[in-house]
Amino acid sequence: MSLDVSSMINQYTDFVTQNAQNAQAASKVDTSKDYSKATDEELMDACKKFEAYFLEQCMKEMMKTVQSEDGTTGIFGSGSNNALMDYYKDNMISELATQSTERNSLGLAQMLYEQMKRNYDL
Repeated sequence: MSLDVSSMINQYTDFVTQNAQNAQAASKVDTSKDYSKATDEELMDACKKFEAYFLEQCMKEMMKTVQSEDGTTGIFGSGSNNALMDYYKDNMISELATQSTERNSLGLAQMLYEQMKRNYDL
């Protein structure tokens, strides 16, 4: 009886990747909260979360356009062994987007904050 370790590793990495992506998507932006009575800090936090999510999605789409050395699309190529690499790549992109937002590099959060304050008359 032979044990196929590579298929078990592939199944495990697929499972980890799917669970991580589901958890990340659920924790990104809370759309059910009513911000009409929010404090300034809560409002700015929501705007920063949106900006980070927006940057993350832009970065992911840009990375898809880069061709790898083997000619496949995507910066790290394709294949079943790349599921774990994709997981860490997604975490890296998410962290870069969050750090960029904290440094006010894009300014989108500030513009959203000012617009929401005008709309909610806060």
